[in-house]
Amino acid sequence: MKISEPGNQLLVSASNENTNNIQNEELLLSIDGISSPEIQVELEAEALDNNEGENQNGEDEEAEDNEDEGVIHNNKRKKTSFVWQHFKEVKLSNGIVKNQCVHCKRKYAVTDSKATSQLNRHLKNNCPGYRKMMLAKQKKLNFPQSNSAEHPNVIGPMLVTPGGKYDHARQREATSHWLMMHEHSFSIVEEFGFLLMMKCNNTSYEKIGRKTLKSDCLKVYEAEKKKLKASLKDVSKISLTTDLWKSQNQKIEYMVITDAIFKCLIEWGIESKIYSISVDNASYNDSCLRTLKDMISRHRKLLCGGKLFHVRCCAHILNLLVQDGLGEIAGTIENIRESVKFINQSEARLRTFSDIVQQLQLPGRKLILDCPTRWNSTYQMISIALHFKEVFPRFQDREPNYRYLPNHEEWEKVEKIAEVLQVINCATNIISGSEYPTANLYLAEVFRIKLILDEAVSSGPFFMKEMAAKMKLKFDKYWSECNLLMAVATVLDPRCKLTGLKMCFQQIYGQEATRNMTLVHQILTEMYQEYVILSNEQEGSTSSSASGESSINSTMQSSNSSQTGWSIMINFVKDEEAVPALKSELETYLDEPKYFQREHDVTSFSALEWWKVNRGKYRILSRMAADVLAIPISTVASESTFSAGGRVIDTFRSSLSLTTVEALICGGDWLRVFYGLRNKSKVEDSSVEIALPI
Repeated sequence: MKISEPGNQLLVSASNENTNNIQNEELLLSIDGISSPEIQVELEAEALDNNEGENQNGEDEEAEDNEDEGVIHNNKRKKTSFVWQHFKEVKLSNGIVKNQCVHCKRKYAVTDSKATSQLNRHLKNNCPGYRKMMLAKQKKLNFPQSNSAEHPNVIGPMLVTPGGKYDHARQREATSHWLMMHEHSFSIVEEFGFLLMMKCNNTSYEKIGRKTLKSDCLKVYEAEKKKLKASLKDVSKISLTTDLWKSQNQKIEYMVITDAIFKCLIEWGIESKIYSISVDNASYNDSCLRTLKDMISRHRKLLCGGKLFHVRCCAHILNLLVQDGLGEIAGTIENIRESVKFINQSEARLRTFSDIVQQLQLPGRKLILDCPTRWNSTYQMISIALHFKEVFPRFQDREPNYRYLPNHEEWEKVEKIAEVLQVINCATNIISGSEYPTANLYLAEVFRIKLILDEAVSSGPFFMKEMAAKMKLKFDKYWSECNLLMAVATVLDPRCKLTGLKMCFQQIYGQEATRNMTLVHQILTEMYQEYVILSNEQEGSTSSSASGESSINSTMQSSNSSQTGWSIMINFVKDEEAVPALKSELETYLDEPKYFQREHDVTSFSALEWWKVNRGKYRILSRMAADVLAIPISTVASESTFSAGGRVIDTFRSSLSLTTVEALICGGDWLRVFYGLRNKSKVEDSSVEIALPI
C-alpha cells in the first residue's frame, strides 16, 4: 500500500491481486487538521510495520513447514515486501551478501530468516534520503487526466495547469458558467456547504465572493454577446419570437414598448434583417407590431409588403379553444381532481384503491393529479381516470367519507370531451416542440382540429354540440382569414404542394377555399420574384428567370422617342419569340410529381433536409424555402425561456438591475446551448404521478 498526502488529503493507492488480473485502486480521503509533513512518513512507516509483521510471520511459518517436511527448495522465493523497492542485494569483495539502501547506500546484513524488520526500521527512522523523497512527493497534486469527457467543450483537468498548479481564474470562469446555466443565486458561493464541498475537492480552492461572481457573470455575458453579434453579421434574415414578462412584485412590463424593442434591434445590428416576429394573440401585441412594422419599413422593404411579418402563435390559439371546452365540464373535472387528492391522502386509501384495481384486473398502474393552470396535465388526469371509472364506485362503498364520485352522465361527458382533447393534445405536442418544428407541419394539425370540431357539431350529443360550437367560434375568430405563412410553408413541403393545400382549405374555409388558393399562389409568385431580384443584386448578373415586366422595361428603355407604340410592341414580341420561354424554378417545382418517402413515419421527414439536397436544382427557390420553413409559428419556446424570470427575479431578489437580469437569462441560455444541455422545464407547477402499490 502506498500513501501520499496532498495538503489535507490522502491519496491511497491499493493493489488488489486476483487470480486472473491485478487491479489498482485509488481512494481520495479528506483529513481535516493534518498539515505536518511528518504525518506522511509516520503513516508510511505504520504501513511498513504491518508489512513487516506479515512478512516475518509468513517466513517463519514457511521455514517450519520446510523443516518438518525435510524439503530443500532450490528456487528463490519471490520478494513481496514493500522494503525491496528501496533495498537491493549487493555482494562485497569478500563474498558476503548484504542489503543496501538505494537512498543512503547504508548496508545491512542478510539474516538467515530473510526478515525485513531491520530494513523497515531503517526507512522509518534513519534514512534521510527516503524521508526527503516522501516530503517532495507529498507536495505534488495528483490530478489524473480525464479520458471520458462528457462534452467536447469540457477539457480536463480544467482547473490545474500541466505543472500541477491550481488555476483560480479558470475556477472563477467555471463557477460563473455553472451559476448561469443552472440559475443559482450569487450568494450560493458563500454558503458553508459549498465551501466545504470545494475544499474537499481541492484544498487549494480560494473563496469567491458574490460580488466577484456577479462581475464574472457580466463578463461572461458580454463575451458571449460579442460572439453572437459577430455570427449574426453573416445572417441575412432573422425571425424573432417575443413575449411579455415581469417580476412578482414589480409593475414594470419589460417588453411592451415598441421603441424599446426597436432599440434592442439596433443595439444588435439586426434592424434591417428582421424577416418575421411571432407573438401571442393579445390585443396590445397587434398595435405594438403595427408600429414596429412601420418603423422597420423605413429602413428596408419588407417581404411581400409585410404580409408575413406578424405571425400569430398557434399554440396560444389552441389553448384558448381548450379552455372553452373544459369550461363545459368544470364541475366534473373538479370532482375527479378531488377524488385523486382524497385517494392520495393516505397509504391505506391508496392500498384500498389498488386492491379494487387488482380485483377487476385492470391494466392501469398509476393516477395523475393535474396542475389546474396547465390543460394538458388536466387532459392526462381525466384520460387516466377514465380507465378506473369502474373502480371509483366500489371505492366509495369501502370509504364512506368519499363524496366526490362523478355520476354516469358525467363520465360520458368526460369520455366524449377527452376524444376532442386527444386530437388537440397531439397537435400541441407537435406545435410546441422544444426543438423548433418547421412551419410546414402546422396546417395539417389545424385541418384535423377543424375536422373533429365539425363532426362534434353535426353528430355529437347535445352538450358536445354546445361545447364544439363555442370552440368552433373561437377557431373561426383566428383562422377565418387565410394564414399565409402556414399555407406557403405547406406548398413548400414536397409531399403536399398545392394538392395538400387544396384539401386543407376546402375543410377549413369551405366556399372561400378557391379564393384563398388564388391568394396563396399570388403570394408565392410575388415572394419568388423578390428572391430572384435579390439574387440578381447579390450576384451582379441577370437571371434567365427574370419577369416579363423587366423585359418590357428594357425594351422600352432601348427605344427612342420616334418609335410608335405599335413598333415597341412588335419589337417585344420578336424578342420573346427569339428566346424560348423558360419555366421558373417555382413553376418547375409545382409541376413535378410529389415526393413520397419510403418510411411510414411521416414525422421523420425533414423538409429542410430535402431542400438542402435539391438546392443545386432549385438555386433560388431553396433559399426562399429555407427562410419560410424556419419561421417559428409558435412562441412556446420563448415563453419557456422567459418563464425563468419568475425564479430569477423572486421576492428575495427583486432589486436586481435590468442589466443583471438580462445577463443571467440570456447568458444562461447561450451557455446551455454551448455545452449541449437541453432546457429543463421552467414550469414550477406540474402534474403529480401517483403510483399504485400493486
